[in-house]
Amino acid sequence: MTRIAYQGEPGSNSHLVIDLHHPDAEAVPCASFEDAFAAVSSGQCDLAMIPIDNSLAGRVADIHHFLPTSGLHIVGEHFLPIKYALMGTAGTTLDTIKTVHSHVHALGQCRRIIREHGWTPLVSGDTAGAAREIAEANDVSAAAISPPLAAGIYGLEVLATDLEDEAHNTTRFVLLSREDRRAPAGNGPVVTTFIFNVRNLPAALYKALGGFATNGINMTKLESYMVGGEFAATMFLAEVDGHPDDPGLARALEELQFFTTEIKVLGAYPADPFRATNT
Repeated sequence: MTRIAYQGEPGSNSHLVIDLHHPDAEAVPCASFEDAFAAVSSGQCDLAMIPIDNSLAGRVADIHHFLPTSGLHIVGEHFLPIKYALMGTAGTTLDTIKTVHSHVHALGQCRRIIREHGWTPLVSGDTAGAAREIAEANDVSAAAISPPLAAGIYGLEVLATDLEDEAHNTTRFVLLSREDRRAPAGNGPVVTTFIFNVRNLPAALYKALGGFATNGINMTKLESYMVGGEFAATMFLAEVDGHPDDPGLARALEELQFFTTEIKVLGAYPADPFRATNT
């Protein structure tokens, strides 16, 4: 059985996306992203399911620092519309609740219902972990905002559903492997993710990106972040439509080399069908 590591506790969104897209796999919970990466690197698990972007909260910052040095490769992606439920122990009602517990991002994404009822939000390390804490406390004055999957796992009652403020709330997950299993070229839409460092020259980034424009390559992501303790943002993570073996993208990556000190392809993988319905 394929073993897929994820950060969080059973019932989290990462657990849910594994159940949805890899129902025959064993989902292996890990305390941190670093532990999930290590589980794959060491061979304890075959793959890791890691959130990388959210349509409301933006990028998951830690991942951008782990990916380049992890030795792992992106071999797939999945988009998960985020749905939160309010849950509590038996006897809990909307009127008995005083505090709601969840991950800081989940609390931020469900501000409306929290404000309407005057509940006090309390931060937990994990959405599913919040559900476990509520089950252990057995207190009708406390409730958790968690994925619906967590209610069944921890024996809680669902008090309300669809709590999120924005209907478009969606998280993108990437599937990581020790092997560089690139999707075949010419067999459907492909996304290529890579990182690069620009040379310390005037207009280096502008020149580096020129090859993608002239070769008709659609760049869907470009993010900078600091590395090595320096304040100059010289490391970039980029994603483009296409396969590295496609003539246009191959030329663009070749041109990129003239203006960079490092280029590393992190993966070329099938585009999730979600992309086609949300462009």
